Amino acid sequence: MRYAEFRRQGLFVGSGVIEAGCRTVGGRLKRSGMFWTVDGANAITALRCAHLSNRFDDYWEDRAAA
Repeated sequence: MRYAEFRRQGLFVGSGVIEAGCRTVGGRLKRSGMFWTVDGANAITALRCAHLSNRFDDYWEDRAAA
C-alpha cells in the first residue's frame, strides 16, 4: 500500500476500524439461537450497509435492474 500517499490525501490507513467492524458484524450474526447460511449473512450485510450509507433505495433499484 502507498501509505504516505494515502495519508497526504487524508485517508485512513489503519486496520483497527475494519477489525472492529468485522467483530461487530460477526457478533450480530452469532447471537443466541441464530443460524445463518453464508448467502443469508451476505444478503443481510448488504442490506444493512446500504441502509447505513443512505443508499437503500439505490440498492433496490440496482437489484430490480439486474
